[in-house]
Amino acid sequence: MMVPYYEYALDMILDLESQHADNLRGEQHEIVETAAEMLYGMIHARFILTTRGLACMLEKYKEVHFGRCPRVLCGGQQCLPIGQSDVPHTATVKLYCPKCQDIYYPRSRNQGSVDGAYFGTTFPHLFLMTYPSLRVSPNPEVFVPKVFGFKLHHSVLKPPGEEASKGGDAKTGDGKEIVAAKPAT
Repeated sequence: MMVPYYEYALDMILDLESQHADNLRGEQHEIVETAAEMLYGMIHARFILTTRGLACMLEKYKEVHFGRCPRVLCGGQQCLPIGQSDVPHTATVKLYCPKCQDIYYPRSRNQGSVDGAYFGTTFPHLFLMTYPSLRVSPNPEVFVPKVFGFKLHHSVLKPPGEEASKGGDAKTGDGKEIVAAKPAT
């Protein structure tokens, strides 16, 4: 990925006075600021994969800086930031739960506006490989929908218009399936 005005953007990140910065017009200065943000994010994505970066992220993980999994069956498992793409401006950062191994939108507006590429697709997996003591067993428990304590047949959970299962379920006169449910044990 090319960063426009790379030298100017790097000088801005390093807080250096560029000898040619005075020659920039207002419009170009805005482009340099955007480029500096993108360059900083790309450097961040690389840094958090280093030994020192992983150690910094470990401290944030222990402090639950990134939040907890919103899924009830995960019991408040700490999450890690993840990008859905390594290409900037593709998607915002999401949260990866090591327990259910799924991704979620962050609750914080500040986290939700950060580019996902600034964390990348590799980070949470490399983090858990580096710190194996933080790995948790995936939660095999699945929520089971019930009505009055009876499990529902999978066919009644399908959206209207989807084909009914071809298992020979009984149907009423109006084409609706008759579902026999067994009480939950």
